[in-house]
Amino acid sequence: MTNRARRRAIQALLVERGEAAVADLAAEFAVSEMTIRRDLETLESEGIARRIRGGAISTLSRSYEPPLAMRSTEAQAAKAAIAAAAAQYIEYGETAILDVGSTTLELARCLRGRGGLTLVTPSIPVALELANEPNMRVILTGGIVRPGELSLIGDFAERTFEQLNCDVLFLGIGGIHPEKGLTEYNLDDARVKRAAMQTASRCVVLADSTKLDRVCLGSVAPLEAIDVLITNAESSNHVVQMARKSGVEVVVVDSLEES
Repeated sequence: MTNRARRRAIQALLVERGEAAVADLAAEFAVSEMTIRRDLETLESEGIARRIRGGAISTLSRSYEPPLAMRSTEAQAAKAAIAAAAAQYIEYGETAILDVGSTTLELARCLRGRGGLTLVTPSIPVALELANEPNMRVILTGGIVRPGELSLIGDFAERTFEQLNCDVLFLGIGGIHPEKGLTEYNLDDARVKRAAMQTASRCVVLADSTKLDRVCLGSVAPLEAIDVLITNAESSNHVVQMARKSGVEVVVVDSLEES
């Protein structure tokens, strides 16, 4: 795990648990306590954590969502590898839903040049990425635009999915937890995701390792509701193992991240 990926994972743990000890984090991530202290110093400078004696506490809530622009610069190699693997799960002539998020935006880039596809999305960036593809039909749901995220939410977005029958949903998600299942930061986005899941024959979740074991504010679906999980997490990760036990097909991709 790179320095940046470890810090994001520590951030997720702090949001989930409220606080954590340096010694526990060092053992969990198999690094020295000095490394963890440097990580916590960085997170404190970013306003994400506050150091206390022997550890740190989170300054964020489960409803805090890092901006799309920030997420797009993180774990880029992992997201590209996940997107490339996900592109194999849509066939010529199928209708796919591309959810909002930085990893699904990477998937949209992977699909450029493909033909015979109908793509439905509540994401303005995804729609713009594919808008000029001559052999592809792109359907943008209606709805209210969320500033920053540029996702479409509300009744219009949800009702669009109620009127459609789609083959596959490529779902971006805020967190995946063995007991809490799929969760999302924003409650309105969570509702749109649930509507999208209802209309798709199969659900493919795209999640880099920082999303695993994270719990966000809004519940979306239980773990067993998905068909495929594509991630760069280790096969030994307990969320990966639990997903497999739940009957989920898990695809683990390799990626080389920068520090």
